[in-house]
Amino acid sequence: MKQNVGGLDRTLRIIVGVVLVVIGAVFLSWWGIVGLVILFTGLLSWCPLYLPFGISTRHTHTEHQLHHH
Repeated sequence: MKQNVGGLDRTLRIIVGVVLVVIGAVFLSWWGIVGLVILFTGLLSWCPLYLPFGISTRHTHTEHQLHHH
């Protein structure tokens, strides 16, 4: 499983995931399940929906060096 979620994408997934899990728990709604999925994709830095499209928001160390030199 190659990581394809990084940076701001990962941070937002974790925050939104936690918020949705709390909302789901408080209101006993299915939003908690959606939140868990989003949270886990952030924690694992991997999103299966990105695979078919070849999307990655994770930058390698080499890419990071190329953009800043």
